[in-house]
Amino acid sequence: MGENEVQEFLTYLASERKVSASTQNQALSAILFLYKEVLDMPLEANFQFIGAKKPKRLPVVLSKQEVQQVLDRMVGTTKIMGQLLYGSGLRISEAIRLRVQNIVFGKGQILVRDGKGAQDRITMLPEIVVEPLKEPLIRVQDLHEQDLENGYG
Repeated sequence: MGENEVQEFLTYLASERKVSASTQNQALSAILFLYKEVLDMPLEANFQFIGAKKPKRLPVVLSKQEVQQVLDRMVGTTKIMGQLLYGSGLRISEAIRLRVQNIVFGKGQILVRDGKGAQDRITMLPEIVVEPLKEPLIRVQDLHEQDLENGYG
């Protein structure tokens, strides 16, 4: 087979056989490997063929009731993290890296530092997590004040 036959075969896979784009790519890679490594006759990679269509898939989204059922089964820090992810649109990595100085309680905002694409952005702080986030801060502040009174700090 020459380059024309390879192009025709790849077009045939997409148009007649209706294979997926990944299957068509795998076939192209296998043919290129065969010619280069086995037959020692490398083909030019400038093929003109009809590409297989990638299927458009809708994202799977949970309903509000389903999200609530999931969050109701969580406790402690995991629940706060889940509420943050759902209520603010944070990514998991962003929620894990979240620091006290990135939360602006007065404005109801979260400053996301070095997010996707090394970008900073501001997102909303869900009201439901304000008190659970403040509680440990108050405990730490009280502990700090006790340490200061005892000559530590």
